[in-house]
Amino acid sequence: MAPQERTSCCEQEDDSRQNAGIDNNLSNIDLSGTFLNKAFTHDSTDNTSNTTNKISDSANNNGNANVKKPTDFDDLLPYVGEFGLYQKMLFLLMIPFAFFVAFVYFSQIFMTIVPEQHWCWVPELANLTVEERRALAIPPKSGGPYSHDRCRMYSADWAAALAQGRTTPDDEWPTIPCAHGWEYNKSDVPYDTIASELDWVCEKDNLPATAQAIFFCGAIVGGLVFGWIADKYGRIPALVGTNLIGFTAGVGTAFCSTFWSFALCRFLVGLAFDNCFTMMYILVLEYVGPKWRTFVANMSIALFFTLAASLLPWIALLADDWRLFAAVTSAPFILALATPWVVPESARWLVSQGKIDKALIIMKKFERINKTKIPDKVLNEFTESSLKTIKESEAESRSYSVLDLFKTPRLRKNAILLIIIWMAISLVFDGHVRNVGSLGLDIFLTFTIASATELPADTFLTAVLDRWGRRWLACGSMVISGIFSLLATAVPVGGPSASLAIMGRFAVNISYNIGLQYAAELLPTVVRAQGVALIHIMGYVASIVAPFVVYLANISQDLPLLILGVLGVMGGLLCLFLPETMDTEMPQTLQDGENFGKDQKFWDNPCFSRKTVDNESPERYTKRASVAHEEPQFVRALPSAISSRASIRASVRASARGSLRKREVSRKREVV
Repeated sequence: MAPQERTSCCEQEDDSRQNAGIDNNLSNIDLSGTFLNKAFTHDSTDNTSNTTNKISDSANNNGNANVKKPTDFDDLLPYVGEFGLYQKMLFLLMIPFAFFVAFVYFSQIFMTIVPEQHWCWVPELANLTVEERRALAIPPKSGGPYSHDRCRMYSADWAAALAQGRTTPDDEWPTIPCAHGWEYNKSDVPYDTIASELDWVCEKDNLPATAQAIFFCGAIVGGLVFGWIADKYGRIPALVGTNLIGFTAGVGTAFCSTFWSFALCRFLVGLAFDNCFTMMYILVLEYVGPKWRTFVANMSIALFFTLAASLLPWIALLADDWRLFAAVTSAPFILALATPWVVPESARWLVSQGKIDKALIIMKKFERINKTKIPDKVLNEFTESSLKTIKESEAESRSYSVLDLFKTPRLRKNAILLIIIWMAISLVFDGHVRNVGSLGLDIFLTFTIASATELPADTFLTAVLDRWGRRWLACGSMVISGIFSLLATAVPVGGPSASLAIMGRFAVNISYNIGLQYAAELLPTVVRAQGVALIHIMGYVASIVAPFVVYLANISQDLPLLILGVLGVMGGLLCLFLPETMDTEMPQTLQDGENFGKDQKFWDNPCFSRKTVDNESPERYTKRASVAHEEPQFVRALPSAISSRASIRASVRASARGSLRKREVSRKREVV
């Protein structure tokens, strides 16, 4: 689920509902793309009629009954079908892109894993069996998970030792670091990886973590670059470009033979994460009606992404070679070249660029495939409204900076908390993803089970988020994740520790999905896009650290889970210092953001609501019931990570326009 926001149509509902010519039960989304996922439709109709009468009376008293509501893009969707045949086709077309992002994110794990059992290779003893070589040339080790030293060997005259018929080492033999490479017991990882080929073990065992950190550096750059491309040239060019980068660099990975060539390719693959999916995600959600966006937004991830992640380990096993695995998981990206012929450009982006005719051509295609018809009157009203909005945007000269978030105390506190919490969530989530190899079980099976927890986590969150609220649910899921992680260190390695760690992964999945939207709910519209971009980038910074946290398992298997557990508990408790945002309006201005949640108490919980007076406080952003014969509606913003990376500048312009329209409406009411 995602945040609730009352948009401009709801701001003006008491002015516009009286004489509306079209029975429209949709909320508006800003034309140039703050990418709001208005998926959640409240199903309660209690007291609607009474509230309707009050609103209608207020509209009549203000003399604004004749103000006509602007026709927005969502007003066209009921006429073409909210989830018709074309939308179903687009939903299914999300499958390859969901697979692509899972392959980009997870595939490096299976390219760089190293068999747990490895020891120095001694070529002079090649004629002996593995057990005989290890017994003669490798120092034994006690007090650890391994029975032998993995990084040192005896130094001896092996020809003489063999001539003497020795099968055990001499106590007088000195030990030296491995001089001729390593040999590996492939019972747990039955294929060659780049780490085993290039011997990234012992003093080089940090290189897999370093390569993963470089991948996330690429993700930061890619988010900025492809966000600019999406804003400047459109969503389809950005979607095709990011997938082609993933294809080229992914296939190039298969030809790497040094660490630095591998790191370069992974940096370039990182450019594709995770725009290779989110651009498509946004496009499809734009064309789906509000009643279906909950299903599309959550099920596309819960079904497609989870399926791809769960299949990935078995693809690695079937490939039986890391180079073939890299090529197999990257080659399908070339299918993105067909995107311009099967996926329409964002109509909202086209309108924001003044290309209204092209947007209408796309809607005609929806009409043809869905066998529906938009009345000419509605199309004319949409065109006029879009042109007016563009002119308002050009007239708006006030610009905002992300630094505005830190100029007032409450807004500054919320922004800093959001950054710290999202960094903690990102680090804990990625840490759990990459720590599966340290749980003492088969990494392929454990990874599959852990990835499958995404489905129940998404389903559970969809059911309870708008009942239990964000604040306590985010806190509880993070704290529970931390507790399970800490408990995993107190039980034997293997089944017990893996089970508890997987439960921790399940809980942090919930936290991750809440965290994606919390910033979008709390930050004011005028700086929302820039704010969530900053927060998301800081999350990538935390993800850069995650591989090194997992690397600490080389020192102690408990260290990664201890760190993830402590961070989970601390991050969860910090959530309690943020205001609750369920059933509230998202703040529009900086002053709105400063005042947001002032009337809330620390122990407030949506499940145990405090009694409130009938007259709303001007500082409280509460939901309003809709008017006659319409259900109350809420708007779900897309996860902040998506909206910020897809088009930061477009979102800022849209935010400014929304603020301008609201101020104009307020001035009109004051005059009346």
